[in-house]
Amino acid sequence: MQDLISTYWDNYANVILTIGYNCLLAIGVLVASVFAARAICRFILRANTRLDATLIPIFCTLSTYLVYAVGLIIVLDIFGVNTTSIIALLGAAGLAVAFALKDTLGNIAAGTMLLILRPFRMGDFIEFGSVMGTVKEINLFTTILETFDGIYVSSPNGVIWANTIKNFTRNGKRRMDVVVSISYGDSIDTGLEVLRNICATEPRFLPEPPPQVMVVAMADSSVNLQLRGWASLDDYWHTFWALNKRVKEEVEAAGLTIPFPQRDVHLIGEANQPPGKEQ
Repeated sequence: MQDLISTYWDNYANVILTIGYNCLLAIGVLVASVFAARAICRFILRANTRLDATLIPIFCTLSTYLVYAVGLIIVLDIFGVNTTSIIALLGAAGLAVAFALKDTLGNIAAGTMLLILRPFRMGDFIEFGSVMGTVKEINLFTTILETFDGIYVSSPNGVIWANTIKNFTRNGKRRMDVVVSISYGDSIDTGLEVLRNICATEPRFLPEPPPQVMVVAMADSSVNLQLRGWASLDDYWHTFWALNKRVKEEVEAAGLTIPFPQRDVHLIGEANQPPGKEQ
């Protein structure tokens, strides 16, 4: 057995040493690629003060794939593989894969457009289709959101791009509309004066655009008045909730009535029945 091993070593020593050296070198390249990818990601994360938060995960992913691709090409070159032919083969195979993965590639294209046109950023509250939530992450394939009630939502970028996007955060302010109904027997001027007083004494309203009060509808059972005011995003919901309570209290304190829905029903008695018509 020892003679066989010795003979085998004498005949193939150079080949074994070459393969071993190449394997060690390839392992070193792969390990270096992993460390290089992690180092680049750490650098990108440390540069978050100069980069938009939306681009950070995208840059990390792209840089990782790029470093791994370069490392794989170097490993193949170490073992004498003709990388030019492989790249050409991968290009041809890529066309077939593109047709098979057209939906996935469509999500990548949509993600790229979202990053270029920037209809929303990390932390924005958006709505598309029937989904509303705060944007937590945008990557090449999906966008991660968190809803009002803390639900995790992962939506393909293609779905978002194909829908109309509402961004509630972008303008930095929002308008609230508070509607109050008063009876037809009440004074409209008194109701409008109550709403004007609320606008003048609400400190969280923005001066521009100025608040407005108006008559918006002559409904079936009431006259509908509306208060419109603008507030910053931080104050919006607190102001909106407080206004609904305050409007009701001050409208009633002014002697106005908030009516319930009413409907008049006319009954036709026997005296009004046509001759020969049975009940």
